[in-house]
Amino acid sequence: FTIARLKYTGGGDWYSDETSLRNLLRALRERGDVRVGQEQEAVVTPTDPEIWNYPMLFMTGHGNVKLSQDEVRALRSYLDAGGFLWADDNFGMDKSFREVARRLYPESPLVELPFDHPLFHHPTAFPAGAPKVHEHDGGSARVFAVIRNGRIVVLYTFDCDIGNGIEDLGIHDDPPEKRAAAMKFAINIATYVVTH
Repeated sequence: FTIARLKYTGGGDWYSDETSLRNLLRALRERGDVRVGQEQEAVVTPTDPEIWNYPMLFMTGHGNVKLSQDEVRALRSYLDAGGFLWADDNFGMDKSFREVARRLYPESPLVELPFDHPLFHHPTAFPAGAPKVHEHDGGSARVFAVIRNGRIVVLYTFDCDIGNGIEDLGIHDDPPEKRAAAMKFAINIATYVVTH
């Protein structure tokens, strides 16, 4: 199993949550359920041929997300062929990311995942949905997806900040229970990618 960070243009800080993927890869390796093929994150753009080496892409940021038409086409080809994109709003990318998702799949809009979806139940049960790490606007944590032929191709975690929750200790002032819940949920996401 491998993960790459998706680099995009538009002024958003695509590089934020710098320690998140490294920590997720380490946690997956320590659990032993998923064979992990890397220790550090890779970085790819939508048109990078290397994208095909990574079954899961992660993107985050606080600002504007922009993809050219060629990038949208390339990313959709990757997703249609079995790839998976997890977008984690780090507070501020909601409007622009929703537009990117609409351009990727105009015929399959983002829908909110029901709490009985397998993503919320394996290997750790989250019967009330994703954990909320940071308050942001105070709304409840929400998880959206683009689903194609019964499979999530785009996952969007909104108003919960899972990426911040799995960063190195001390970067954010999050209590241990929030950090643990965030990591367990991130492991659920990776497990879903491996098993679907």
